[in-house]
Amino acid sequence: MTARIGAGPLRRLVVLRHAKSAWPDGVADHERPLAPRGHRDAPVAGRMLAGADCLPDLALCSTAARARATWELASAEWGTPPPVRHDRRLYAADAADLLAVVHEAPPEVKTLLLVGHNPGLEDLVLELAGDGLDDTLDQVGTKFPTSAIAVLAWHGPAWRDLAPGTALLTDVMVARGRKR
Repeated sequence: MTARIGAGPLRRLVVLRHAKSAWPDGVADHERPLAPRGHRDAPVAGRMLAGADCLPDLALCSTAARARATWELASAEWGTPPPVRHDRRLYAADAADLLAVVHEAPPEVKTLLLVGHNPGLEDLVLELAGDGLDDTLDQVGTKFPTSAIAVLAWHGPAWRDLAPGTALLTDVMVARGRKR
């Protein structure tokens, strides 16, 4: 299957899996914090997005502590972060649920950032991508690790028109910070 060229402006869906989280005893999954590596990687993700000219007009972020912390650390790397909507529906969501939330984005948003969790994010990227540049589809299909970023491009009049197989996976990046 190949991505269809649609009518309308170029839009990008940027998918960011939360940074590496910790597993402290007695802490509910939703409240798990970032691990030290996550604290190093999330700002790198922010710098990578800026360097790739993928700064969003709007961010949709899971309410889980590790996703919120990833968003805060990544967006702190930008001069003026865009508005963010924390949405409980993004926590433990499958690809269909994630796409339903994306469909609600305002039409004036050209670049949308989605911060969430696997396996839903990986499944969403693979479902939306009708094609990919270079080996991007293989990269995501093999592993979409913490702090991974996928960039999907498509043309459409509104986000509600984004459908399976209609996007081109243009880039896959994995943010890794250095130990101090």
